[in-house]
Amino acid sequence: MPRLRADALDKEPQVKTLETRPPEAFTVPVVAAAALMAVLIGSRSSMGLFVGPINTTTALGAATVSFALALSQLAWGAAQPGAGMLANRHGTARVIVAGGVLSAAGLALVSVAGGSAALVAGFMLVGAAGAAAGGAPLLMGAVAQRVAADKRGLAMGLVSAGSSAGQLVLAPLAALMINGIGWQGALLAFAALTLAVLPVASAFRQPAPRTGPTSDAPAVDARAALREPSYWFVTAGFFVCGFHVSFLTTHMPGVLELCGFSTAFSGLWLAIVGGCNIAGSLASGWLMQRLPMRGLLGALYALRALGVALLLLLPTSREVLLGFALWMGLTYMATLPPTSGIIAKLYGARNVAVLLGLTMALHQVGSFLGVWLGGLEVGLTGGYHWIWLLDILLATAAALLHLPVRERPLDIAPTARPAVAVR
Repeated sequence: MPRLRADALDKEPQVKTLETRPPEAFTVPVVAAAALMAVLIGSRSSMGLFVGPINTTTALGAATVSFALALSQLAWGAAQPGAGMLANRHGTARVIVAGGVLSAAGLALVSVAGGSAALVAGFMLVGAAGAAAGGAPLLMGAVAQRVAADKRGLAMGLVSAGSSAGQLVLAPLAALMINGIGWQGALLAFAALTLAVLPVASAFRQPAPRTGPTSDAPAVDARAALREPSYWFVTAGFFVCGFHVSFLTTHMPGVLELCGFSTAFSGLWLAIVGGCNIAGSLASGWLMQRLPMRGLLGALYALRALGVALLLLLPTSREVLLGFALWMGLTYMATLPPTSGIIAKLYGARNVAVLLGLTMALHQVGSFLGVWLGGLEVGLTGGYHWIWLLDILLATAAALLHLPVRERPLDIAPTARPAVAVR
């Protein structure tokens, strides 16, 4: 009998519980990822509200402060692939906690920065560490490995909506805190909030299943993506997304100020974008399970180009600006679910963290250019005319780039059966 008991144990290894667990058991990581993105990306999306106050206090100039924020965007992107590799080696939960602690330290450093060097160092630390704590590639990759392939679109839409919910709440909160306790106090409050959300990282302590409905073997080796035009077309589109989104979040408060509107209205504008983002992200996740993802992405970029063109053509008014927030919000973060979905579909869920990390790195190069060039133009000309025209051109190009993208059918693995030992 003891021998038979040992054999039975050999036939039922501990990994069996992960292999046979239903996809619903992994809804906790989806909620955890959404919460992390809400705080990390929500606070990052509010940084544009700090440009004016930091400039007023330090007298460094709008171009210098914008350049520091632009470098933060660049650091965020550069750290994405490394964060994915560290998570594979040391565990997702540990990388998230370490990144969150360092991100909070960076916000504290910015709050006491009196010169350009300290400001740049603080913002770059916030960017690089934030990529580990709340970066989309790391969190989307972790979720993709824990959710059944046929439900992955909805899951990614929910995670993306988390960042939008964060912007909806944190943008007006940042405006209130800046007016109430000053920009330094607001940054320290964001640092405390970052530390407070870190316990949800425990949802990722358990390793992802390696077989069963939540995993699908990659169609090709991840390195093969670098030789495929479809991957680079999608990545180029996401580069444009970074340019567009970061220019808006950083410089739209300045645009509204030039139009005579208050900081409170800027916070309201960003909040509307964040609120509409929730609907846009969820709709995008739902549609990507029913429509070709390349067509969905092309339509989203085309709608962005049209929205900016209408803003330039229509008379400037409170109603037009709020309508622009509504329009942009519905398309703003809606590109993330289908972008990650195409990568997962072509190259497998286990390659999402690394490949989407590289795509996000190019996204952040676009973010750097959007933030920096916007600050450069307003410093030289006092306005944003040429950057708006460049934004229209890039968004149109991104829409066209997705026409030749190839999509292979995604093979959904059948539910795994209990492991059986073969002697």
